[in-house]
Amino acid sequence: MSEELNFYCLGGGNEVGRSCHIVEYKGKVVMLDAGVHPAFSGAESLPFYDDFDLSKVDVLLISHFHLDHAASLPYVMQHTNFKGRVFMTYPTKAIYKWLLNDFVRVTSIADDNDENSANFLYTDEDLNESLDRIETIDYHSTIEVEGIRFTAYHAGHVLGAAMFFVELGGLKFLFTGDYSREEDRHLSSAELPPSRPDLLITESTFGTATHVPRVEREAKLTHVIHSTIQQGGRCLLPVFALGRAQEILLILDEYWANNPELQRVPIYYASDLAKKCMAVYQRYVNMMNDSIRKKFTETNQNPFHFKYIKNITNIEKINDLDSSVLIASPGMLQNGISRKILEKWCPDPRNSCILTGYSVEGTMAKSLLTEPSEIPSIINPDVMIPRKINIEEISFAAHVDYEQNSSFIELVNPKAIILVHGETNQMGRLKSALLSKYQKFKNTENEVKVYNPRNSSKLSLTFEGIKVAKVMGQLAVELPKEHDIVNGVLVQKNFDLSLLKIDDLREFAGLTTTVVRQRQSLRCTATKTLIKWQLTQMFGYIKELVDDEEEYVAEVMNTVKITLESNHSVVTVEWNSGMVDDTIADSVLAILMSCDSSPASVKISSKPHDHDHDHEHDIKEEEEPEDEFSADARLDKILKLLGVQFGDSFQSNREENCGVVKIGKNEAKIDYQTFEVQCSSGALRGRIEGILNRSLDLVAPLSKRN
Repeated sequence: MSEELNFYCLGGGNEVGRSCHIVEYKGKVVMLDAGVHPAFSGAESLPFYDDFDLSKVDVLLISHFHLDHAASLPYVMQHTNFKGRVFMTYPTKAIYKWLLNDFVRVTSIADDNDENSANFLYTDEDLNESLDRIETIDYHSTIEVEGIRFTAYHAGHVLGAAMFFVELGGLKFLFTGDYSREEDRHLSSAELPPSRPDLLITESTFGTATHVPRVEREAKLTHVIHSTIQQGGRCLLPVFALGRAQEILLILDEYWANNPELQRVPIYYASDLAKKCMAVYQRYVNMMNDSIRKKFTETNQNPFHFKYIKNITNIEKINDLDSSVLIASPGMLQNGISRKILEKWCPDPRNSCILTGYSVEGTMAKSLLTEPSEIPSIINPDVMIPRKINIEEISFAAHVDYEQNSSFIELVNPKAIILVHGETNQMGRLKSALLSKYQKFKNTENEVKVYNPRNSSKLSLTFEGIKVAKVMGQLAVELPKEHDIVNGVLVQKNFDLSLLKIDDLREFAGLTTTVVRQRQSLRCTATKTLIKWQLTQMFGYIKELVDDEEEYVAEVMNTVKITLESNHSVVTVEWNSGMVDDTIADSVLAILMSCDSSPASVKISSKPHDHDHDHEHDIKEEEEPEDEFSADARLDKILKLLGVQFGDSFQSNREENCGVVKIGKNEAKIDYQTFEVQCSSGALRGRIEGILNRSLDLVAPLSKRN
């Protein structure tokens, strides 16, 4: 059967930033990520939350701790009508608090309604309260919430990053978040889920671009830094406080160890989060790749205890007179330490700024890639600062390139693909490349459809599925034979269907059965004889249970019980509630309410009075109407029909309760009790049986044949 899935893109559609997506299917709603856009501030940085009623969300899954995927989560939890449950991995939650505390302090995002307002999108108190409601999930563990099952897999992007494999109502979809298929110095590559999803929601950050091999990127990075130092310059590496920064720190610490001449040059890691969050990296070494775990096991030294890197929280402690390397956040150079140092070092051509992450449109990092001659001051945008610093882009962003993304999609083998988290041009190129790749399957059952929705858009997809019900309890004791029909009660709990016998409902489904007994009493002045006659006219036959002077009880169609108390002129009707039984009871009640006023009843119960008789004989007993539907009356009618059909060939013997039809040499015997026909001639027997069946229906259409 066909089922429709609705996908709402609230952010990350044809853009990188404020990732937020909604999947709605069969009344269940899953929300994926809740980020902000790094190029905007205040409410402008939020996903388009007004486009969807967040109170309908059952589960919110956060893929990783980066701001463009998680920074609006406290706003959602504290300042909207969101009522669902939130899940993320243990490392993501451990870093989330410190990262967003820093976000609140550094960004100073004010309410758009009042430019001078000091009110942020949320406060530290909001952050702390939201933290208490966040639940954690282990990799490879499956959690179920209201019929929604989801499993976390390694995404390889940053520590704790997860892809989520979600199952709801028989539909399966995989949300990759940001992911990498290349193992680096500390993280494993993204995992392949064990099951094929119907839908894949994947990032498209780099579109059809191809990455330079990791070894070459590391060599270029160390070469640029070494050359800058040799000419007396300083190197600025703007990074996210956590994530790729740790990878670069591992590279530089190793390079300094192998080059003693550089060990006099300080490497500064300028981030308030460094000391707090590096402890998280040290704690979760077991969630990293084999190389890190092996080194930790063999040397008993944590790889994240750096020898040549100094953590600083105040830029005044940086030695600006000599060469140095500074790794500072934020990576987009919108504000903070990295922006202040950029403006300070910008006019000196000996210096270098190395962009190691993905640069979002509208940010200073993206602007620097065009190598402008001057940049605006963050304190006063009207003041322009000459730009002579050397700009290099050596991407260590842990996102898949086209080859990795295309290969992963082929291995996952989804029925449909939704592209998110990519600028318009990159996403469009990737969509075209994928459509070309799967062109051979177009208009076949293996066709793969690719979508690239924009923000504030709704995408409706139809999937063909099969509903499967588990046979449980007594029905499962013995396997049914071929062509057997299995009867039971179909029970649905969330999206799981079970077929059970009524007796097993309590044990397997926690349900109980109840029989509703209906009872209705009404006044009726008609006699029992008249009531019986009226009901017989309608139903053909009624079963008398009690017939004495004080009480008359009868049953109609083996379902509706009628009790007439002679002393009170009250008729009580009882039956078990049900669609068919209710219909019969309604008919019985209608007859009883009009029983003594219908024309037929008046005619039968009326009798002319003799005015010459004594008054004591004025009230006389009513004549009992002839019972046209008694067994004898019905049999007489059937025998008349047989006589009309066969004439003198039919002879009836009421004493022996049988009849004989004799035509030529063929003779058929009819049993009046069972209406079975015994005859050696199949043609004659079939003719008689056909007449009997029609006769029985004509004389008693609603009664049992007895």
